[in-house]
Amino acid sequence: MQEMVIDSIRVSLMNYQRVVILKEKAYDRYLPIWVGPAEADAIAVKLQDVAVPRPLTHDLLRSVIHALGASIKHVLVNDLQNDTFYAKLVLEVNGKEMEVDSRPSDAIALAVRVKVPIYAADTVLEKAGVMLDKESSKALGTEEAGKGEGSQSQEVRDEDLRKLSAFKDFIEQLNLEDLDKGKS
Repeated sequence: MQEMVIDSIRVSLMNYQRVVILKEKAYDRYLPIWVGPAEADAIAVKLQDVAVPRPLTHDLLRSVIHALGASIKHVLVNDLQNDTFYAKLVLEVNGKEMEVDSRPSDAIALAVRVKVPIYAADTVLEKAGVMLDKESSKALGTEEAGKGEGSQSQEVRDEDLRKLSAFKDFIEQLNLEDLDKGKS
């Protein structure tokens, strides 16, 4: 499990869908996750510290969790099956840890509100992680970046990549040149 940070929220020019780009905190590996417009807005509102007159749904959920005596420890993007990402909210309730199934978009929207870490499972990063070629600024699949040598793991990754067909066009057109702009 690797800690991730929100790098950006982007709009695909192909279909105008929103995608949250998570970046591995320790490395230059990215994880694009498609989210709905409402969830993208909920994440962006909090990241940009925009004041809203009434609580949004994720603010309400945060308040309910707190009112019930629980706290969110972290969120985890834990699985990827048939082009669908899965996540869990990891809560602490009465000194015990509890996991609650969640969509990644909702988990991320809650994480930015309570300022808890976002993690991605290693298996998810192996399947859908994208490395940036420093010379061309083009996105590479994890296996293209030299990870996971060996024919058996390569065959599994090729099959997994075929299953990620919904992401293929987006990743190929992804220009990550501007990711480091404005950062010091």
